[in-house]
Amino acid sequence: MSDISDYSLSFSLVRNYVVFSFKRYYREYIVLGRDNIPKDCPVIFAPNHINALMDAIAVHSIAPYKIPVIFLARADIFNNKKAAKVLQFTKILPAFRMRDGMENLGKNNEIFEQCVEILNQNMALGIMPEGNQGEQRKLRPLVKGIFRIAFAAQQKHNIQPNVKIVPVGIDYGSLTKFGKHIIINIGKPIEVSEYMKSYAENPVTSTNEIRERLGSDLNKLSLNLATEKFYECFESITGIVDSAMVEKLGLPDSTVSRFIARQEIAKKLVSLEKSEPDKIEKLDLLRNEYDLLLDKLNLKNWVLEQKKLKLSTNLFEGLLLFCSLPLFLYGFLMNFVPFMAPVFIRKYVMKSQYEGFFSSLQFVIGIITFPLFYILQTVLFYFLISNSLWLTMIFLIIQYPFGKLALKWFIKTEKLMAKIRCLNLLKIKSSDLILAQEIRAQIIRKII
Repeated sequence: MSDISDYSLSFSLVRNYVVFSFKRYYREYIVLGRDNIPKDCPVIFAPNHINALMDAIAVHSIAPYKIPVIFLARADIFNNKKAAKVLQFTKILPAFRMRDGMENLGKNNEIFEQCVEILNQNMALGIMPEGNQGEQRKLRPLVKGIFRIAFAAQQKHNIQPNVKIVPVGIDYGSLTKFGKHIIINIGKPIEVSEYMKSYAENPVTSTNEIRERLGSDLNKLSLNLATEKFYECFESITGIVDSAMVEKLGLPDSTVSRFIARQEIAKKLVSLEKSEPDKIEKLDLLRNEYDLLLDKLNLKNWVLEQKKLKLSTNLFEGLLLFCSLPLFLYGFLMNFVPFMAPVFIRKYVMKSQYEGFFSSLQFVIGIITFPLFYILQTVLFYFLISNSLWLTMIFLIIQYPFGKLALKWFIKTEKLMAKIRCLNLLKIKSSDLILAQEIRAQIIRKII
């Protein structure tokens, strides 16, 4: 067997740097259920898969220290020899599919044997149970490979507890933008030994049972907009109604509370589509009209959530932002290139079209360009502005925090301008705004 499960110093350094950067890619990095991760036993992490590389890094970020997570990924990305070496270093094994050719499917046996051996060493695997990536916030049918590996690794222990499958639900504030939230929701481990007796009697039935259990757990841990026809409607309405649902549930207004609220709304929508599809048709028409009105007004739904918009409050916010303008300008000038370079390279150099890869590409580019730019800028500061090592070290340390501060300032300014626009529309009694408020209230009443 290869040394893919070895925890080398080089891998440790790279993993720590990547995870450190990953946590700062998001405005809020939230982990729920961390106590559900088993210790001192073989583990298969099974996350939902909507955001390419970011899903795998999310799992690495919660895995126990010095326990490398070996992932399976589609085999075609190993075709380039240089890429294959990088993937081997980052502890990724190829999984062959029908599209890779019938002649290659037999190679999976060797890969699965490696996976079993990894689990027998009390190490961890990361397997996307959906088998492929989808950028819609819904679960796809689970494939059987993860269960084949789990049962094979558990066989020598039979009904004695050993291999565990840990469901992981991942929710992103945005699949494309930097500075949003990520929620990593870890479920209770599934004990594979509980299914071994039935597996010995009927492998197909037992596999279906454990697959249903994992699917049910992932549904509880993630946002599952389980619809084919009305996906855009479901996605939009969960965002329109979430604040009202938070209030109804009696929860504090927070990112986690809104996630729970969106889950509840999704359940209601799925149920409505099954029992009263005509109501979903009407909701979709209302949602579409509401979205068109917001575009016309140049407003976002969050503005209409505000129960009271006060001119005095806005003036005070504006004064604070004006007073902190020099800090914004400093942070902006020091960080414009590193913050924008990943987006520019992804958009105009790599020309990626698939939104499900946007964050992954920008993140990988950023973990290379950010330190290079900051080091170059620090060297120039030392030689052109100050020969003081202490000042230079301070300059190096404050560059990124000031960049985040500038980004926060910009977002707050955008929001302030939106609130001022809304106040002006209220003052002139805009018919479009009044209609938008009425439609939003109708949508909320139909859900809550």
